[in-house]
Amino acid sequence: MSFTRRLFIAASCIAFSPAIAKDVSIYTGILKGVAVGGYDVVAYFTAGQPVKGSAVFTHNYKDSEWRFASEANRALFIANPQKYEPQYGGHCAYAAARNYKASGDPQAWKIVDSKLYLNYDQSVKKIWEKNIPSEISSANRNWPTLASKPL
Repeated sequence: MSFTRRLFIAASCIAFSPAIAKDVSIYTGILKGVAVGGYDVVAYFTAGQPVKGSAVFTHNYKDSEWRFASEANRALFIANPQKYEPQYGGHCAYAAARNYKASGDPQAWKIVDSKLYLNYDQSVKKIWEKNIPSEISSANRNWPTLASKPL
């Protein structure tokens, strides 16, 4: 991906992504106050794929509503939210590695060392996957200061 394309993606994310949760460390996307666009974060681990959560099975965590596909998944999350919540609050891992926030797409995901990561889209995910250890290391260094900044 060219530098110009990456710059365009970054600018688009910053200009048009609505992070609405009170806790700006959590990306809520277009569903106001709903984490990970309403996807069940436990399902990535148990079903191995993105599964839409239901408004019937919810839990409030970090000032956001988290949705689940079942009561069992909701209970697993409540028992250990740190195990299931996406890294960088569901923001794009590639962007965090470059010291800015961008939206995370629930369809552009990967579990690495039992942690869930989201990226802006599939093309950004492919770039991120070329050097995952370095990407995660950079994002981990940047996230403490990025977490409190608005998208």
